[in-house]
Amino acid sequence: MGYIALAMGFKRFTYTELKRATDGFKQEVGKGGFGTVYKGVLDDERVVAVKRLDGILQGDAEFWAEVSVIGNLNHRNLVKLWGFCADNEHKLLVYEYLENGSLDKILFTSDGELGLQQRYNIALGTAKGLSYLHEECLEWVLHCDVKPQNILLDDHLEPKVADFGMSKLFKDIHGIKDIDGMRFSKARGTRGYMAPEWMMNLKIDAKADVYSYGIVLLELLSGKSASIIVSALAKEYNECNQLAQCVTENIREEGLDEVLDPRLLCELDKKKLERLMEVALLCVQDDCSARPDMSKVVELLLENDE
Repeated sequence: MGYIALAMGFKRFTYTELKRATDGFKQEVGKGGFGTVYKGVLDDERVVAVKRLDGILQGDAEFWAEVSVIGNLNHRNLVKLWGFCADNEHKLLVYEYLENGSLDKILFTSDGELGLQQRYNIALGTAKGLSYLHEECLEWVLHCDVKPQNILLDDHLEPKVADFGMSKLFKDIHGIKDIDGMRFSKARGTRGYMAPEWMMNLKIDAKADVYSYGIVLLELLSGKSASIIVSALAKEYNECNQLAQCVTENIREEGLDEVLDPRLLCELDKKKLERLMEVALLCVQDDCSARPDMSKVVELLLENDE
């Protein structure tokens, strides 16, 4: 019951309270593999994002135990968990609400305006959040689904990683055999962002998140979603089987500008562009042992500012 005591450090909401806060779960703001997110307003007038979890098989005590671990994670680049609801079949999480929404909504729209410095800051902040999860918190956490939809932006476009810890809550329904040893019975994540080892039935560790992060970096640089990047380069370089190989070949043949988002072509800081691309290609290497740790990624990105 020790974990339950920890969980009581944040607010435990009743289902009725959250139903009232969301006006009957009317305003949907996001949907993913773990459930649907609704915008709500609490009685104290705080605006929140309420995630209604689908298919949780855990009892209340086990759910509280796992939520306590997530709720005690604290970093400026992680979305803050403010509370939860464990009311029989109703399992919900209550997060801070970020008005700018997720990265994909700005990056992949024609009218989205993200300059190089803003993209660099998003890359660095996301790396810091993941580094904290992997190496700095007391009970390290593997994200398993790093992608633009899970990177939220605050009013100053500061990134906050969302949906971390979901592998703990869904370990029964998603077939995870051993979460502590990171042994999974089937692939998890989003197609286009998943590291090769997911498909090879290899042990999954933090380097799988590093690969997904590298894909996000390529998206920040190109302004295109992962699926578009792969399909476009595969047509031009038929011999390329791996994304890193395709991008490297494209840069060697055509130059960095051919890969970049046209909105970045006027940027003068070529050194920063080259560093972001260098880090991206290190992260998406097929050999997981060759990928850097997220703390090393942070170090490499910070070197550019010295």
